[in-house]
Amino acid sequence: MIYRKAILPLGFKANALACGLKKSGKLDLALFYSQNPAKAVCLFTANKIQAAPLKVNKKYLKINKHFKAVIANSGNANCFTGIAGLKDAQDMSLFVAKTLGIKKDAVLVASTGIIGRRLELGKIKNALPQLVKGLSKNGINKAKKAIMTTDTFAKEITVKFNVGGKTVTICGIAKGAGMIAPNLATMLVFIFTDADISPGALKKALKIAAASSFNCITVDGCMSTNDMVILLANAEAKNKLIDTGKNFSVFSKALNTLCLKLAKMIVQDAEGATKFIQIKVENAKTSKEAKQVALSIANSNLFKTAIFASSKNILGRTVAAVGASGVDIKERGLKIKYSPLKKKEVSINISLGRGKHSVIVYTSDLTYEYVKINAEYN
Repeated sequence: MIYRKAILPLGFKANALACGLKKSGKLDLALFYSQNPAKAVCLFTANKIQAAPLKVNKKYLKINKHFKAVIANSGNANCFTGIAGLKDAQDMSLFVAKTLGIKKDAVLVASTGIIGRRLELGKIKNALPQLVKGLSKNGINKAKKAIMTTDTFAKEITVKFNVGGKTVTICGIAKGAGMIAPNLATMLVFIFTDADISPGALKKALKIAAASSFNCITVDGCMSTNDMVILLANAEAKNKLIDTGKNFSVFSKALNTLCLKLAKMIVQDAEGATKFIQIKVENAKTSKEAKQVALSIANSNLFKTAIFASSKNILGRTVAAVGASGVDIKERGLKIKYSPLKKKEVSINISLGRGKHSVIVYTSDLTYEYVKINAEYN
């Protein structure tokens, strides 16, 4: 069963409030909590400059096998803030741990917002008692909003399925609308499951799911410093341990569905976008080659503005982007087909005539509104 809303799995609680990081007064601090220790796997941006929370999480993941909480703020990225910013991220974890009465390295940290500004840690610390006190299963409905920045709607999905007679739930929420590029984007994704699954299987499942979802979307080709996917599994469903075989396939399929739906929501909410674009490149020699061509098209500003205008020059823009991909494509083997450009959802199929591999990438058009949003973002 797939639900277009966030339903926390067994053993998880959440809450959110406005602690004052956002001048607008909107929700800006979220807490996710697992009553039982949870296995954790994370994916991080490939950007060489990484925000303090990512550095802290990487450290904790090396020394700790189980986690009980995730603290996330919006309004400030805590990035490019040096040693002080790193201490702030560690202190966020420490303050949460003390309030919950758990180990500090059992709390993961996430931040999103303006880069280069010191985090107002006092506001977060002062809000924690109330944040912890209000933890509940329904708190996810506030938490999903507290992680948003330029998003216009909350991204949420829940998948329920059966493993050996036990109902297993996977719930995911995400934020992201701009600075979206493969190898993660300006997005935070939090996924929770009550499945009992081995660490190796959990890591493998997330990598598989991200490959065809979060790493196949682009809005503007810009990669951020704070991108992160966190997946917690607390075994509360009491199913037979998932490791390999049929049960892993069932879990992996459900996680793939959840991640792809969240990824598509991010593109659908792309800053200023009016169209959702699916680009399928097929008959390539390798999957890597197919993706290289698809992303060359998806990240072409000329292609994206032509889609926005439903321009008759779309063929020229597409051909140029294919040729600029770096793949040795022969003109006679190239075939391009479009769905009607004036519709909100546009599909483009490109056949390279070189092999049997294919890939699908998702993107949006580039509009006047995108420029306005980013010119005014501060």
